[in-house]
Amino acid sequence: MGGISPAIFFLIVFLVILASASIKILREYERGVIFRLGRLIGAKGPGLIFIIPGVDKLLRISLRTVALEIPPQDVITVTTSPSRSMRLFTFAS
Repeated sequence: MGGISPAIFFLIVFLVILASASIKILREYERGVIFRLGRLIGAKGPGLIFIIPGVDKLLRISLRTVALEIPPQDVITVTTSPSRSMRLFTFAS
C-alpha cells in the first residue's frame, strides 16, 4: 500500500491552511492593530506579523496621505463684497 493515510494527509493540509492564515504581511505604508477577542493587544509595524487565527483580528491602517480638491465656493465677507474661496484639503487615510 505505501501511501499516506487519509488522516495524516488531512492533518498536513489543515496545518498548511492554519499556517497560511496566521501569517500576515504589512507593507511599508501600513500599520496593523491587533485585537485578541475584542481587546487591544498592540500596534505592529511593517513586515511579517504572526496572529492566532480565529482569536486575533488584524486591522490594517494606511498611512498614505490623500489630497482632495474642494470646488470653489462663493463667500460673503464683512464688507458684503462677494469673493471666491479656494481650498485644498489633505488628510491621512
